[in-house]
Amino acid sequence: MTFVLFALILWAAGWALNVRLANGPARQTRAVQLAVPLIFGATALGMWELLVRGLEVSPVILPPPSMITQSFGTNLGLLWGDFTQTILKGALSGYAIGCGAAFLTALAVDRSDWLREGLLPLGNFMAALPIVGTAPILVMWFGFGWQSKAAVVVLMVFFPMLVNTVAGLSATDRMQRDLMHTYAATWPQTLMKLRLPAALPFIFNGLKITSTLALIGAIVAEFFGSPTLGLGFRISTSIGQLDLPMVWSAIVVAALSGTAFYGLVALIENRTTFWHASQRGG
Repeated sequence: MTFVLFALILWAAGWALNVRLANGPARQTRAVQLAVPLIFGATALGMWELLVRGLEVSPVILPPPSMITQSFGTNLGLLWGDFTQTILKGALSGYAIGCGAAFLTALAVDRSDWLREGLLPLGNFMAALPIVGTAPILVMWFGFGWQSKAAVVVLMVFFPMLVNTVAGLSATDRMQRDLMHTYAATWPQTLMKLRLPAALPFIFNGLKITSTLALIGAIVAEFFGSPTLGLGFRISTSIGQLDLPMVWSAIVVAALSGTAFYGLVALIENRTTFWHASQRGG
């Protein structure tokens, strides 16, 4: 019970410190905005460690963070290979191909009412397809290498990116388009000077949504066939071996990769669309 008591004390101390920082005079500073979630995360990890040890929870059920950290450090080389296979090859390649193809298709859809009426409803249908049903088919088509995982990612990111881009290209109002027509602007000029800048917030919204979908798609696809590398492969095999610290280590790699990827896209958005109200806070 001593560990449980310490966990409660730690929670109370972390809560009090965060409340003081969040309501203090420096709450709008960057340092406090970073400190509050870091303190919350450290408090949660500390409570996890203390409660698991205090309640004598089996590592097969829930290992403590210290055991996960030890497993992470011991298998760092193996996890790097999994990261390379899943993230750098499967997820990123599929993300680039899928989002690039969706953007080009959105330009065609914007020019054709026939494509708009025919392709976008198909997108809603494809978005509803379960990945556990499509992933095995694509693995059989493209093999057990990273190419099949990239194909799953392409299928997952294509239509969300397409819908967001099409919506963004339609964001300008009639008066703005008429003004460009009055200036005798061609379609490429109107696209580059008016419609594409107005569509950037929608495009980046699609990029942020699909950044997480790409990671999920690549990992899930590895459950249905993979070489002896990959985060999905590592999770499935480690669960079969009851090596829960290794499972959590792979989850940590996936979580950190997804967070970093999303943060990178958000940073590029902030630098590119600094003029938009969503970035100016008003």
